[in-house]
Amino acid sequence: MHLKRTAALRLLACSTIALSAGALHAEAERFAVIDNGENVGHVYADVQGNTVSIDHDVKSNGRGPTMHEAIVLDDNGLPTSWTLQGTSTFGNKVDEQFTARGKRLSWVDTTGKGAMQAKLPTLYVAQEGSPFSLGIYARALLADSDHALPAAPGGTLSLEEEAPVSLGATAYRAFLVKGIGLTPSAILLDDKGALAAAYSPTNATVRESLAPYAGELAKIAAERSAARFAAIQKKVAHNYDAPIRIRDVRVFDPASGKLGDPVSIVVFGDRIASVEPLDSPASPGEATVEGAGRVVIPGLHDMHAHVSLQSALLYIASGVTSVRDMGNENAFLIDLTRRIDAGEVAGPRIVRNGFLEGRSPYSSRNGFIAGSEAEALDAVRWYGARGYWQVKIYNSFNPEWVPSVVREARRLGMGVTGHIPAFTNADAMIAAGYDEVTHINQLMLGWVLDPKEDTRTPLRLTAMRRTAGLDITSPRVASTLDTMQAKHIALDPTAVTLELLMMSRDGKISPAVAGYFDHLPVGVQRNRRQGIAPIKTPEDAAGYDGAFVTIKALLRDMHRRGITLLPGTDDATGLSVHRELQIYAEAGLPVADVLKIGTLGPEQYMHRDQSYGSVEKGKYADFVLLDGNPLEDISAIHRMAMVVKGGTVYFPSEIWGEVGVKPFAEPPKVVAPAAAAKPVALMGGSGAEAHEDFAF
Repeated sequence: MHLKRTAALRLLACSTIALSAGALHAEAERFAVIDNGENVGHVYADVQGNTVSIDHDVKSNGRGPTMHEAIVLDDNGLPTSWTLQGTSTFGNKVDEQFTARGKRLSWVDTTGKGAMQAKLPTLYVAQEGSPFSLGIYARALLADSDHALPAAPGGTLSLEEEAPVSLGATAYRAFLVKGIGLTPSAILLDDKGALAAAYSPTNATVRESLAPYAGELAKIAAERSAARFAAIQKKVAHNYDAPIRIRDVRVFDPASGKLGDPVSIVVFGDRIASVEPLDSPASPGEATVEGAGRVVIPGLHDMHAHVSLQSALLYIASGVTSVRDMGNENAFLIDLTRRIDAGEVAGPRIVRNGFLEGRSPYSSRNGFIAGSEAEALDAVRWYGARGYWQVKIYNSFNPEWVPSVVREARRLGMGVTGHIPAFTNADAMIAAGYDEVTHINQLMLGWVLDPKEDTRTPLRLTAMRRTAGLDITSPRVASTLDTMQAKHIALDPTAVTLELLMMSRDGKISPAVAGYFDHLPVGVQRNRRQGIAPIKTPEDAAGYDGAFVTIKALLRDMHRRGITLLPGTDDATGLSVHRELQIYAEAGLPVADVLKIGTLGPEQYMHRDQSYGSVEKGKYADFVLLDGNPLEDISAIHRMAMVVKGGTVYFPSEIWGEVGVKPFAEPPKVVAPAAAAKPVALMGGSGAEAHEDFAF
């Protein structure tokens, strides 16, 4: 990783690679931010010599960053000064500064102060950098001999070139920037080495002149991402053309809440062929997994997912074998489900919910945005014809349309769940026909908000401060809970997301990831030592702390009442499912009940428990081998040694290595089947052989 000398860099700059001071001139670069086909913001970069001034503003789903950046680059295209001021996605204040003086690098960000002595040229990675920063990183990496550089505060950035992309009559160089987070960033550079686009299957930051090509870029991103994850699937998916015997394991039974005696589990094809006594002899030709006394639990569930190719892989690594997708780009989700079911890419079983939003300045851009009741009903029919399980209502949806949506959904065999639309409350939506409420804050806000307050904005998070000290036995609260209990209305709490949003503090490890923080890549660690909700005073912090105490008390009371809790995360790491379940245990739910909530409970709710949710003969082979007993220490659910989904075996340590996460457990010993012994001929064979057998 030795940077080429200045003269070489200048030559590269002239030939489209390096960004040196000599390659820069006064220029205004204008980018549009496109989210699922709609313009939701901008990145404006004014470049003059070796200085760059950036205005970055995005607002989608009522939130987004508002930031100003000032960057000074050296002759090698490396930042020597970088300041970022503004607010992050949910309004947390940002005042980030970086300075390089020779080999001495120092910075201040939301995690605090940091410094290092750089032995080699090192790239500073801005905590709140706009997509324009990807172009800066890419040009510096291109100028390096092996396209990789150490990063500050830590880790390594690298660049992988992909096939060129043509937009209209112009061809652009395509790259993946790796090492910032769990997901590589796809970018395009023009023939001068300047950023033309940063893009993904669902959104893009593109030059304004290229905005009409955002849809085409999304398709390209989806195809390339699918190919990359298909290659990973070939590396990490282990299929045996033979029975698989997992020896000497203890199986957790979610129905009884107990751990069984040592047994062997035999898998053939995609099903559990048998659960046998430990001393049962193996049949010829089996593959053997040495369980060594480990614990097996049924595959975990995330009942609030928004699945991508990346998160699908991470779910498998986390032992999550089934998810419910609560809103996605419709064509992408259907295609992703097909790819997973065909074994092309790794991923959990997906139950699809149809996202239904109303038109407003705050609209979220998944699924369908309905501008009228008729459009909403057409969307319901579209979902019904494609096998979706529920319709999910979102914040800007007109609550007056909900009863007709419920009637149409039920006519087509679907249920209805969702957020509580703005200017109404959970009681009204339950009365209108909701089967379930999404997010515990959406339930609670109706107890503390004025009906005129607008929850299409970040108020749906910040107003949670008002629930600190809320009396959950009060008549107002009890009335809602009584109704949920009587009508069997479920709740998808996503408590872990509320914990992340409300309990994260600048400079401190978020409790949402504290149990596995050391396993995360440096860039992700940095983000998880950053506040999210705006906290301007000690009273704000105390309000959020108190609100989370209320959340736990409410979870405990709802479980006591028998209200169905569905473990969801609204996150994309897979690992958050484990923390969601830990929160339930911290709230006072018995651990055996918590494990049932995470395994069999969702299948009972979705009426699939005859095929999934427990480790029994004839059910699909979806289960996890753990290092540790979660009944004694629930954090053991993090220590996944092996995951089986539909008979395909995965070793999470192999998957984590693909995304820069430190593995949680070593894989078990596996003995592949020897050459199959010739089975005893009970009947058949040649006529002579049969005659000889009967001669006795």
